Parts: sequence; structure tokens; C-alpha cells
Amino acid sequence: MNRPHILLVAAASVAANLAYAAPASMLEASNPFAKQSTLPFQYPAFDKIKNEHFAPAYAEGMRQQAAEIEKIANNKAAPGFENTIVAMERSGQLLNRVGIVFGTLNGSYTNPALQALDKELAPQLSAHSDAIRLNPKLYARVKALYDKRTKLGLDAESQYLVERYHTDFVRAGAKLSDADKQKLKAMNGELAALSTQFAQNVLKEANASALVVDTRAELAGMSDKQIDAAAAEADKRGLKGKFAIPVVNTTQQAGLSVLTNRATREKLLAASLARGSRGGEFDNREVVLKLAKLRAERAVLLGYPNHAAYNLEDQTAKNTGAVNSLLAEFAKPAVNNARKEAAEIQKAIDADKGGFQAAAHDWAFYSDKVRAAKYAFDAGQLRPYFELNRVLVDGVFFAATKEFGITFKERKDLPGYVEDVRMFDVFDHNGKQLAIFTFDPYARANKRGGAWANALVAQSKLMSTRPVIANNLNIAKPAAGEPTLLTYDEVRTTFHEFGHALHGMFSDVKYPRFSGSRVPRDYVEFPSQVNEMWMAYPEVLANYAKHYQTGAPMPKELLDKVQASQQFNEGFRTTEYLAASLLDQAWHQLSPNQIPTDVLAFEADALKKAGVDFAMVPPRYRTNYFSHTFSGGYSAGYYGYLWAEKLDADTVNWFKENGGLTRKNGDHFRKTLLSRGGTLDAMQMYRNFSGRDAQVQPLLERRGLTGN
Repeated sequence: MNRPHILLVAAASVAANLAYAAPASMLEASNPFAKQSTLPFQYPAFDKIKNEHFAPAYAEGMRQQAAEIEKIANNKAAPGFENTIVAMERSGQLLNRVGIVFGTLNGSYTNPALQALDKELAPQLSAHSDAIRLNPKLYARVKALYDKRTKLGLDAESQYLVERYHTDFVRAGAKLSDADKQKLKAMNGELAALSTQFAQNVLKEANASALVVDTRAELAGMSDKQIDAAAAEADKRGLKGKFAIPVVNTTQQAGLSVLTNRATREKLLAASLARGSRGGEFDNREVVLKLAKLRAERAVLLGYPNHAAYNLEDQTAKNTGAVNSLLAEFAKPAVNNARKEAAEIQKAIDADKGGFQAAAHDWAFYSDKVRAAKYAFDAGQLRPYFELNRVLVDGVFFAATKEFGITFKERKDLPGYVEDVRMFDVFDHNGKQLAIFTFDPYARANKRGGAWANALVAQSKLMSTRPVIANNLNIAKPAAGEPTLLTYDEVRTTFHEFGHALHGMFSDVKYPRFSGSRVPRDYVEFPSQVNEMWMAYPEVLANYAKHYQTGAPMPKELLDKVQASQQFNEGFRTTEYLAASLLDQAWHQLSPNQIPTDVLAFEADALKKAGVDFAMVPPRYRTNYFSHTFSGGYSAGYYGYLWAEKLDADTVNWFKENGGLTRKNGDHFRKTLLSRGGTLDAMQMYRNFSGRDAQVQPLLERRGLTGN
């Protein structure tokens, strides 16, 4: 899950409000951002928006919000909830409009002009945000309301909004001296620029790191169509007669599971692992060191020992001790399981008379052989039953209809930023339109890696807005006329991201600050991970897992094998994730005087100290292409997937105990949790849903880590 590139105290909605008068606009009326979109649900008019519209809209958006904030801060009337907190919630509507669209395009369909503007804007937006959060008059008004919040006669959501605003301001440095505020502003501007540089380097380095080979024989194991696509990719790069395999953002690459040429596998993984650390203009090592040092220095300035301590205070984990304990609890049993799996891979190599010691680039290829031996099927047998449209419509949407009573209707009249984007009207159980959902499934050279969800329009009763929620995946696009057949993990990701979409679509809050997934970072993945449970749920799987050519359902014996193999390769999956999570913490639990000089040496030492330095299983992300933590908003927060999975596994048990995929269960989940956004303490929200605190045992059992 990722959030738009907006650095504001509170995200405002795109809707105008009759009781609120925005400053007179100096933006040309011809600029599409000058007014809110007139399309349904204020869906962005992507067909009218051009590169040149962004800079003036950003400049005017910042000017308008600055004027709005000055008016609030200098109001001669006594601080009140409406004239201070609500006024801030309504501020910045133009800036929010342009920021959401810019973030969407820069992530999903970027170009050199947008990238250049992103670099230019990052420090400007940081300074704009600081001007709000560090405004002493504004903070004085917020504090005055916070101090008497229980006497203001506010409803629970409004009182919590006052509390959150006060926390936001304090954590942003509102209590610092004037001299320290100036230091903080300089740090924030530099950090914003460095994070942008890191992200752009990752994308450019991924494109520059494609594996190029000379012959078709080197790509043996791939289908003829895949090899033809590699030839076309090389041709596009000016390498006629050669073959190019682009790399994706994770360490592991899809080709590793099918390439029979071991030397090619080794080259492909080596290209992936070397990204950002092989010299050249996209090398991220110096960027990482500067980011780590500045984050540590900022944390100390704000009164914390390190960046992790600062970040975690505002999460449900609360402190580094809780995170370290969770990760340590899983590390040893996960690596033990991975070593057992590695031994089975070595046996498969020996049975093939391979004559070599298993290495990391052999894992994916031989684990499929182990799976075939254990469960009498390999991952390749599943793909013909996982055609993208069926997965989406007959799987993801089908489960949502069963669980919540919502329905979907595709529409073709809304503009997309690229032809592959699909749009759907979403109708509630009463037939009333609830939301618009957009789906952008395919990888592109100008699209950042990974999968994410974001709100193009956030729900808010205050702003009279209804949700427009986007899902982005990075599935390889097949040749024209060919079906899009997914891997098992891609099916899981499709269900996962739609869980985020549900969180946004079901949002039923008053204030933009609390809309949808605006919750603690280590809680945001919880609803999405819960939605993964339906991908292998017998009723759902049987509805979408049909052969793309014949329509025949996946044979029961194959279904049974899929169910039986749920814990297969969990040692690997857990270990590669833990290694990345532990790296994230290692970098961000450093004090300023502990920052190393050698990124790769520090990485190796950190993995060794944590007990996850198993060469067969490299981290899911190495430091130099770890976008989640160095540019994607998950700094000191990548542990959150596992933290949230504890809640998820416990929730799956709750569903099973209460009858599974039923409207009654779905309605309860929606009412107590999905609809509440960030309107109350996240763990209290979970207790309201389940009636108790989450237990860790279901997660240990799910990952096959009991008894290790």
C-alpha cells in the first residue's frame, strides 16, 4: 500500500464546501486543476491533464493553502473547533487535487518532465508542510483546544481529531526552539530531495539492469512467446538480435523458476542483487548513507535516540523493543525451516545428477521440482487456471459480493492515463453506488515496481466526497491477443491490493484526516492481508480457477494439492521477508554517530547479527533498492506486514469460527473496522471487531513455524 505524494498536515478533499470560501485563484481557468473535476465522483480528468499543468497548479495550491493557514493562525476570535481544526481540514483543496494526480502519474506512468518536476517539488513541498506544522500561532490554537478537548462537547470522532492534530504538530517539531526549527526545516528539505533521488535511481537502475543474452538457447525453459517478447524488448533497446529480460523490484525474478540454463539463472539473480551498488549514476549507496544519517540526526533533534524510535512511537507497536522481539521470535524458526527446504532442494539437484551445490539462483527452479515430488504438481500447472479477468471478476469481485453484498459494473467512459486501466462502478448491497474502482495491472518501463493502492478521491462527509480507489499491479503484459495468466503469488497480490481498496471504499468517516487507510503504518496492511484468505477459499477458488481455453474447472485433485501445499516454501518466504525487515530496523536504529561508511559491509553484518545471513535466501529487498524504506513511506516500518499478519491470521480464525464467507461476518467486519478509517485507536478497533486481543499462535501455525 502506498499513499500519494502529498506532504501536508492533513489531507484535504477535492470537494468544494458551500460553507467554506477558498482564496481567489490566480490559476488560469484553462488549467484542469483550477476547478474540481465534473466527472462522476470527481474522478480526475486524465485526458485533459498535461505535464505543463502541474507546476503552476502546485505553485498556486501552495499559495492558496498558505493564505488559508495564515487566516486561521491570525484569527482574532478565540480558538474553536470549527475555526481552527475544521478550517485546517478544509484547507489545501487545490494542492490536494494536483498532488493526487501527480502522485498517480509519477508512480504509474512517469516521464522525464514529471521526474524533473518531482525533484524540484520535493523540497518545496517539504518547506510548505513545515511552514504549517511549525507555525507557532497555529500550534498555540491547536494546543488550546487540545488542553480543553473533553470540555468542548465534541463527538468521539471530533475529539479524536483534536488529539491527532496535536500529536501531528508535536511530532513535526512544533515545540522546538526557533533555531532548532530552522535546522529541522533544512533537514526535511534535504531528506525529501534524497528520497526522491533514491526512488528515481531505483526505477532507472531497474531498466538499466535488464539481463541481455545473445542466444535463444540461453533462455531455454521459457516459452517461445516469452523468448520472442525478450527479443522484442532487446530490439526496443537498440540491441537487435539479442534478448533482454527486464528485472522487477524484488530480489527474486520470475525467470528463475523456469530457466533451465544454470548460468543464465546465476546472471539474472546477480543482475538483480547488484542494483544500486555497481557504480554509475544510479548507484544508491551514498544516497542511503546520507538518508540514514539525516534521519538519525532529525530524530535526535526531536528528542528520540534514533529514527526507528521516532517512527514507532506513533505506530501500534509503539517502540523498538516490541518490533525487535517480534522479528527475533520468527527469525530462528524461519531460517531453520528454510535450511530444511534447502536440503530438499539439494536432494532434487542430486537426483538430477546436477553435480553442484545449491545456490540462491537455484532455489526457485528446484523448489518447483520439490513441490512436484511432494504434492504431484508444479506451479506451472496452475497458471492456465489463473487468467487475469477471471481472477478479478470471478474471484476478487465474487468474494466481495459474497462477503459484503457489493456488486461491480465496468464502465468505458472515464479517461485513463493509459489504455490498460480499467474502471468499475461499485454498488452497495442496497443498489446505491458506493465508489469507483480503477485497476491498472500491467508493468511498464515508466511504472515503479511493486503493487499498491491509493485514493484518487478520499471519502469524507465533511467534504461531501465519495471514494475513487485505485489498484496498481506489475504483471508482465502478454503479446497482443494472448491471455494474461498469473502466478499463484500474483493471484495473492491481486486479492491483497483489493483488500486495501475495500478499506477505502467502505470508509464512512466525517473528516479527511481519518479517511480509509489513513491509519498507523503497521496497521494499514491488516485489512489487505485478511482479504488474501479468500483466494484459496474452496467456494471462491472453484468459481475463478477455470482453464483459460476450455473453461473447465481446476480438477479437484489439483485443488486439493493447492490446499495441501499452503505451507510449502514458507521457510523461504518468511526468511526473505524477515531479512528485509531486519535491515530496515538495523539502518534506522542507528544513532547519528553510528552511521557506517560501507553500505554492503553494514548490510552483511546486520544480517549476520540477526541470524538471517543464509546465502540461499537473500533479503526480499537489499538496501540499495529497498524503496519501501528509503522512499516509500515504510522507513522503520517494513516489519508492519508481519505485525499486521498477526491480526490477519487471528481474524482468519475468527471467520472460520463464525461460519466463513457470509454476509453476517462481512457486515460485522465492515461495520466495526473497515468503515472506521482512523477514527479511533487501531488496537481498540481490532478489539471491537474480534472481542479480544490478537494471538500470535495462528500466525506461527500458518507459517509452519511451530515446533522449530
